[in-house]
Amino acid sequence: MRSLTLTALVLTGSVAVFAQAPAQPAAGGYLLPPKTIVDILDAPPPPTAEVSPARDVVALLERASMPTIAELAQPMLRLAGVRINPRTNAPHRSNARYRSLSLKVVADSSERKVTLPVMPVISWIGFSPDGRRFAFTHMRDNGVELWIGETATGQAKAVTPAQLNAVFGAPCSWIGEGGSLLCAFTNSNRGAAPAQPEAPAGPNAQESRGRVAPTPTVQDMLTSAHDEALFEYYGTSQLATVDAVTGQRAPLGRPAIYTEFRPSPDGQYTLVTRIKRPFSWLVRYDDFPTMAEIWDRRGALVKVVADLPLGDSVPRGGVLNGPRSWRWHPTLPATLAWAEPLDGGDPKTAATHRDKVMTWAAPFALTPVELTRTEYRFQNITWTTTGAAWINEGNRETRAVRTSVLDAAGAPLRKLWERSSEDAYANPGTPIRQARSSNADALFQSGDTVYLTGVGSSPQGDHPFLDKVNIKTGARERVFQTEDGGYETVLGLLSDDGSKFITRYETRSDPPNFYVRGRESNSRRPLSAYADPAPPLKGVKSEMVTYTRPDGVQMRATIHTPPGWTPAQGRLPALLWAYPQEFADPKMASQVTGSADRFTTPGWGTLHMLFLTQGFAVIDDPKMPIVGAGNTANDTYIEQLVASAQAAVDKAAAMGIVDPERVVAGGHSYGAFMTANLLAHSDIFRAGIARSGAYNRTLTPFGFQNEERSFWQAPQLYARMSPFNHADRIKEPILLMHGEADDNAGTYPIQSERFYRALKGHGATVRYVTLPYEAHGYVARESMMHTIAEMLNWANEWGKDAKPRSTSMPQQ
Repeated sequence: MRSLTLTALVLTGSVAVFAQAPAQPAAGGYLLPPKTIVDILDAPPPPTAEVSPARDVVALLERASMPTIAELAQPMLRLAGVRINPRTNAPHRSNARYRSLSLKVVADSSERKVTLPVMPVISWIGFSPDGRRFAFTHMRDNGVELWIGETATGQAKAVTPAQLNAVFGAPCSWIGEGGSLLCAFTNSNRGAAPAQPEAPAGPNAQESRGRVAPTPTVQDMLTSAHDEALFEYYGTSQLATVDAVTGQRAPLGRPAIYTEFRPSPDGQYTLVTRIKRPFSWLVRYDDFPTMAEIWDRRGALVKVVADLPLGDSVPRGGVLNGPRSWRWHPTLPATLAWAEPLDGGDPKTAATHRDKVMTWAAPFALTPVELTRTEYRFQNITWTTTGAAWINEGNRETRAVRTSVLDAAGAPLRKLWERSSEDAYANPGTPIRQARSSNADALFQSGDTVYLTGVGSSPQGDHPFLDKVNIKTGARERVFQTEDGGYETVLGLLSDDGSKFITRYETRSDPPNFYVRGRESNSRRPLSAYADPAPPLKGVKSEMVTYTRPDGVQMRATIHTPPGWTPAQGRLPALLWAYPQEFADPKMASQVTGSADRFTTPGWGTLHMLFLTQGFAVIDDPKMPIVGAGNTANDTYIEQLVASAQAAVDKAAAMGIVDPERVVAGGHSYGAFMTANLLAHSDIFRAGIARSGAYNRTLTPFGFQNEERSFWQAPQLYARMSPFNHADRIKEPILLMHGEADDNAGTYPIQSERFYRALKGHGATVRYVTLPYEAHGYVARESMMHTIAEMLNWANEWGKDAKPRSTSMPQQ
């Protein structure tokens, strides 16, 4: 790879294009992109917001742009599908680690400063159900501690030492209206962590005797008796209540591996789930044998809800044959609900109804009551604030999803709507929820009205909305919808009649911020003031375009051009960045989704957009539909993929924007798989960038994405779709990147390692880069900078500076 320089220059016209940047290694060997990109990535990301249940304040949380590689290099245990930092007894890494917290008063947008620890690292925040208090966790070097604050003043203090156990997620939950919390603590009597044996006591063995148990290709499984001991050591918690005022603790139950603990709305009972042995070395912890129990306020066992076996034999698309999806009824003192399969959990078993929904009321002395049955697979249930049950169910095979209302136990389900899960235009939206006692959320209902928010996909793109729906008749009324030129989503209601609400608003040139507003477009009042993190992208022009594949499927893409560029300045090199998606119905595949009116927020998911600062056009998220009824979509995967890519490039070229002789294809994960296949089966692109992909489908033999056939059922399909098998056909240069600690199902780092060897063995031009400590998504500052530098270096050398292969050019 040739050396590049860091200097910047301005080309003809007003197009500010930065020259190819060295990518001279920093002291530790990491590359840096041009300073323009460094500054953009170092800018703080936009805040996130949490609305108080009382609707009087909004918590704004800000995080640093990226952790350092030194933070990522802290010790990590990979056990049963979780990654644990043994120093903190918490997840090794979390995308939700905030460095600042403030309270914004809804009435006047004034700010209440929150008392925070020195150098805060906040990973969980939760308002009490009455909104009077808020709690958050702070991660210290040696563990996680709990802080509680008063909403009226912002004053907060630590109420526990750094002894919370956050291995399985949020370590605390509010009880009742908010006078106390239930938290998981590390076991104070656990002693030292199990030491690694100096020598093995014997071989590690696994055995299966005739039982059909296909398991998915997952990572971080237990591999030894020592792993089992470590999992038990770090996963075991002692539950205890914590007084919100005094911080006084009272133990509840005995130490065990608790994965869930949910107080009932009245605070008199707790639903707990705990893992028990034997553990498995093939599935995640959430498929281990599990007990679900109801305890009283003292921690004594009241009833067993479920005693579930190891879940290593659940059929693809099926569920475990036993109770699941349990939750408290939010408007009753202590009534538990859950679902149970009527087909044994196997979707291939013929059944009139797939599931039944059960309820069980305190004091749990009577037999559980069947509430209703669902024709499709039960997905979830909740209740409105007036007690009507809202039930979602779905059919994986037909893609049908249905929402129904149950007015009373035993009454027939009253269908509100049914659609294909692929039908974006018919998506009714998601109901707005309201926290109740013990934060058991309910759907907010005022009179006969519930409110729904959605993205509002249509042939004109996405225009988010707020609707009011009559729960008795299903009649809908649109309260608000985003106008052209912006993108505005509703976060929550501030009034029962829906006339006042909180939104997140952005445009192509204005970064996202939070607002209080009404139905009128001029009623917007800011709650936050997040500044533009990427001024060099201010003049980017974006256009959502539609075009048609030869088989008649309509597609769409958003084409971005650098600031100041005009057609008179000539065609641009381009990066096409995509991710294929399967559809059963070509009509659904032809729908237009997305918006060209959104702000490009710099970060991991938009690294490819930074090519716009370097003189590239970007063909962003062109729809790459793989269409076929039932299990047939992938039968013509290659043909459809190539046709989609060709149509996207032809469209950009026909618009006079892109030089088709200088287009680079790229993608992450399944997009990397796409990129390798495009280079193997077409000559559309000059080069490829493939990050963290899977290239040999025999290593995911029991299915991948929406493909449900196994390798043994469709060996020719697996072979044809695997670019590893066609390494000898890849003649264009390809950059392979992979996180060395990839945690995604199917994308083991060995996928890229073996693909690199295959390509090298056939004389391909290929570069293979692995990133220490990185998982499927890269997060460390050094890794992010290095990744975009590698991508730019590759695209500059093999795309931007490539000589034409021919003089032919599509007609404009």
